Amino acid sequence: MQAWLSDHMLVSYLLILGFTIYIFNKVFRPQQKLPILKEILVYALIAFGSFILMILQVDKLPIIQCMGVAVLMMLMLRGRQLYDKWKGNKAAGPSSPKADSGK
Repeated sequence: MQAWLSDHMLVSYLLILGFTIYIFNKVFRPQQKLPILKEILVYALIAFGSFILMILQVDKLPIIQCMGVAVLMMLMLRGRQLYDKWKGNKAAGPSSPKADSGK
């Protein structure tokens, strides 16, 4: 897999860019919206950093595999949070204080 990713640099760059944008938006994103010029600057820096990571990927470091594991763990955490929320709403049922607070 490493050799194939090294041979297909565009695919490697797009995967790294996608993973980086996802990780940034889920972990490091500020709560309030940034001004448009700062937003453009942030994504330009992400694109430049992804290019540097792509060079390291082509140089036989497992950048994509490591980022893939990080994204997988983030998705598992999100799934667990949704499951806990779903179980909490299901366990609360009609006799919960939430349901009675509207009376």
